[in-house]
Amino acid sequence: MPRHLTLVPAPADPLALLPQLRAALDGAAPLAVLPAGPPATVAAARAVLRADEPLEDGADLVVVTSGSTGGGRGVLLPAAAVRASAEATLRRLGGPGAWLLALPVSAIAGLQVLCRSILGGTDPAVRVPGEPLAAAVARLPPGRRYTALVPTQLRRYLDAEAGALRAFDAVLVGGAATDPGLLTRARAEGVAVVTTYGMTETAGGCVYDGEPLDGVRVRVTEGIELAGPVLALGYRLDPEGTAAAFAHGWFRTRDAGALDDDGRLTVYGRLDDVVVTGGVNVAPQAVEAVLRQHPDVADAVVFGRPDEEWGQRVVAAVVPAPGADPDLAALRPWVTERLGGPAAPRELHRIAVVPTLHTGKPDRRGVAATLQEA
Repeated sequence: MPRHLTLVPAPADPLALLPQLRAALDGAAPLAVLPAGPPATVAAARAVLRADEPLEDGADLVVVTSGSTGGGRGVLLPAAAVRASAEATLRRLGGPGAWLLALPVSAIAGLQVLCRSILGGTDPAVRVPGEPLAAAVARLPPGRRYTALVPTQLRRYLDAEAGALRAFDAVLVGGAATDPGLLTRARAEGVAVVTTYGMTETAGGCVYDGEPLDGVRVRVTEGIELAGPVLALGYRLDPEGTAAAFAHGWFRTRDAGALDDDGRLTVYGRLDDVVVTGGVNVAPQAVEAVLRQHPDVADAVVFGRPDEEWGQRVVAAVVPAPGADPDLAALRPWVTERLGGPAAPRELHRIAVVPTLHTGKPDRRGVAATLQEA
């Protein structure tokens, strides 16, 4: 008899999901959590998930991707992959502990916080939006404590509540490239940061501080490719997309990276995001990291635009630091000195905040589209 998905709106209290998530992890009742947000966002997720269509064999959880490289997709995850990821994470971190949920449960990073809690036999706590981090930490029981954040959250908590971050035995940071300067600052503050690399198609982070989790294999061809027990089955109702991304037990990530002689992975960013200007490949994440180091810049997002002379030009949208008024005359030489002339922005916009996707990643394409319309 065909199985069908149960679509659950993101609840006000994410802990209400625990019974349904336990059933999904046992293979008893397939589940998908709809993202919170405007009606158009929810409708788009419903259109991807198609609860009216029979579910593909072997899938127990379907998670909608952020759509950072186009339209979102429904990733088909078997319970075994989610369990393998969660159990490998707990082994790498030193054993079960109490988790603080600070990410949306419609995305794999937030969902895995609940899964690790279930499989580790611990009770998670939830940070309420707007609540001080210290207040949420106070609800965690004694013993080992963990949380998972995106880089923007880490930066904001360091600015406001670095002491609360020190209460965790591990702070997983993923979902987007993390500036080396931010990591250095966090570790100098005594925060036990663990960088993670992975995606919905790998049931969450599968490479921690450059080293693959147990059972995970990494190779770099045109881009980074991943294999192991954490892999998804493919994409919901998208056999062509599945065949293009999953082949012979490997998942093609479309990320650029390199492996050193010890097998440690360095991730450079999305192949699709690279700006080719004057024949030189520029990684937007690297430019963003350098811009954030400038005293006049609080945050930044970088992308490319067509240019008659250069093919593409580097465009930066920056959030000014309080009381500052950054301009190209100051930022171009700053970037040139650190990354070379081709990486220096040739167009600058000032914005109030860098918007994010529902996963917490910077919405690079959304910023580009908004500024194009303006």
